[in-house]
Amino acid sequence: MAAAAAAAAAATRLLRLAPRRLPSPKTCPFSALPLRPPAPLAATSRWRRFCAAAQDSAPAPPKTPASAEAAGETVGEFRRRTRVADVKGGGDEGAAWVGRQLAVRGWVRTCRAQRTVTFVEVNDGSCLSNMQCVLTPDTEGYDQIDSITTGASVLVEGVIASSQGGKQKVELKVSKITMIGESDPTSFPIQKKRASREFLRTVAHLRPRTNTFGAMARVRNALAYATHKFFQDNGFVWVSSPIITASDCEGAGEQFYVTTLLSNSAEGGCLVNNIPSTKDGRVDWSQDFFCKPAFLTVSGQLNGETYASALSDIYTFGPTFRAENSNTSRHLAEFWMIEPELAFADLNDDMACASSYLQYVVKYILENCKEDMDFFNTWIEKGIIDRLNDVVEKNFVHLSYSDAVELLVGSKKKFEFPVKWGLDLQSEHERYITEVAFGGRPVIIRDYPKEIKAFYMRQNDDGKTVAAMDLLVPRVGELIGGSQREERLDYLEARLDELNLNKDSYWWYLDLRRFGSVPHAGFGLGFERLVQFVTGIDNIRDVIPFPRVPGSAEF
Repeated sequence: MAAAAAAAAAATRLLRLAPRRLPSPKTCPFSALPLRPPAPLAATSRWRRFCAAAQDSAPAPPKTPASAEAAGETVGEFRRRTRVADVKGGGDEGAAWVGRQLAVRGWVRTCRAQRTVTFVEVNDGSCLSNMQCVLTPDTEGYDQIDSITTGASVLVEGVIASSQGGKQKVELKVSKITMIGESDPTSFPIQKKRASREFLRTVAHLRPRTNTFGAMARVRNALAYATHKFFQDNGFVWVSSPIITASDCEGAGEQFYVTTLLSNSAEGGCLVNNIPSTKDGRVDWSQDFFCKPAFLTVSGQLNGETYASALSDIYTFGPTFRAENSNTSRHLAEFWMIEPELAFADLNDDMACASSYLQYVVKYILENCKEDMDFFNTWIEKGIIDRLNDVVEKNFVHLSYSDAVELLVGSKKKFEFPVKWGLDLQSEHERYITEVAFGGRPVIIRDYPKEIKAFYMRQNDDGKTVAAMDLLVPRVGELIGGSQREERLDYLEARLDELNLNKDSYWWYLDLRRFGSVPHAGFGLGFERLVQFVTGIDNIRDVIPFPRVPGSAEF
C-alpha cells in the first residue's frame, strides 16, 4: 500500500511539472486522475487570445469537477476559426452575415486614412478577397493607427455591415483593433504597386502575400486534394515511395548523390584528400552510409510497381529530383510527381485513367476555385477558363507516333527542331498538334520508337516501338507520360543488356516478373506542370513555393 501511495504521489508531481498540452484522458497514462479545467481566456497567453475562436462561434466547454484543480490543465478544444472565405465565399458574397459579430486575423494590404474614418484592407490568406475594415476615432485601439501599415498583422473585431462602396457587398465595422506584429513600411518589399515575378523570386518568403502567389497556392492545394480524392474514390492505395534510392529509373544519370563521405567537420568543409578511395583512385563507397552509391530519386515508379503487384492499383505522390543543369521556364531540380500504377491493365487502360484523372481535377478547380480562377483569367491568361472547359467537355483523341510525325511533316510548318521518325517530339511539335491540328483538344500520342523510351516499357509486336503514351495539352505540350510496363522477364532482361544496365541493380525489380507477373501500366505527371496548365503561369519557378534551380537553393 505504501508503494502504491508513493507511486500516486510521484505521478501527481509529474503532472504538475508536465507541459500544458497533455494527452486526452483516454490515452493519458494517469487517466484515473481528475484534470483541471482550462483557464479563462483572459488568463491565457497572448497568442491564445489572438488565435482562440470567436466567442460567439461555439459554446463554452463543460466544466470538470473541482477535484481536478491539483492535477493540471486539460488541452483546450480545437475549434475551426472563422475565415474571410467563410464570410465572402458564398453566392451572396457575405450578405447573410450582416449584423453578426466577427473577428478577423490577418495581414494589412492597404490603409487609407480620411478625416473621420480609416479603411484597412485585411487579408487572412483564405481567399483572394480582403475584408474591408472601417475604423473611426472611437474604435478601441485607434491610437495605434500609425503603426497599421502594409504587411503588419492585426486582429480586428466588430460587426459585419452592408458596404457603402461598390467593390464589396459587406465590410466590418470595427469596435476594436489590436496590433499583433508591426511592419516597417520603409523596408517591407511588397507594396500596393505591381512587382515583377523575377523580383518576387528574390523574396520568396514574402511572395505568398501577393494576389498571384496566394491564388497559386490555393489552386495548388486544391489540385493536390482533388488528386487524392480521384484516386481514393477509384480504389487506389497511396504508397510512400522512397526519396533515397540506389537505382536510376530513367537511366539518364542526372541524379543527386546522397553521401556522408563529405564531412563538414573541418573548417571550410571536407578536404578532397579525406574522401576514402580504393587503390585505383575511385571513391570507396563501402565506407559510405549505405555502403554503395545512393541518390535522390527521379521517380517513384519502380517502387510503385512492387506495391501494384500486391495491392492492384496504387499511386505515389511525392518529391522527386533531377540534377539537370537546365535554366528554362520548364525545369526544376526539385519537383513533385504523381505516379499511379494499375495491375492487370494495358496501355488502353492507362490512357483512360490519365484522361479521366485530368478531366476530374480540372473540373474540380473550375467548380471550387472560382474567385482565384477569375483572377487568373483576368490577369494571367485571358481565356484560360474556356480552355479548361474544353478539357473537361471535349473527348480526348489519340494517334500513333508514326501518324503524328506524318501530320507534322505534312503541315509544311517550319519548326526549330527537325521532325523525323525516330526523333523525340519537342514542345513546339506537341503544341502544334494539340493547339492547331486538333483545335485545342488534348491529344494522346502512343507507340513511340523504343530507342527513345525507357527500358521498362513493353515492346510491341513490330519490334520497333513500345507501348508508351504522352498526353499533350495546349500551352504546355506533354503533361503526362506513361506506358504499359514490360511484364515478360526475358524481354526485360534483354532490354537491360541492350542498354548496358546492370541487372544486379534491378534484381528486386526482375523478381516481380519471376513471381506472379501480370500485365500492368502506369503514368507520371509532373505536378508543377499541372499547376502551370491550370493557372496559366508561364514559368515553373512560380508554381512551387520555393523553387530549386541551378545556382539557387534559397529559402
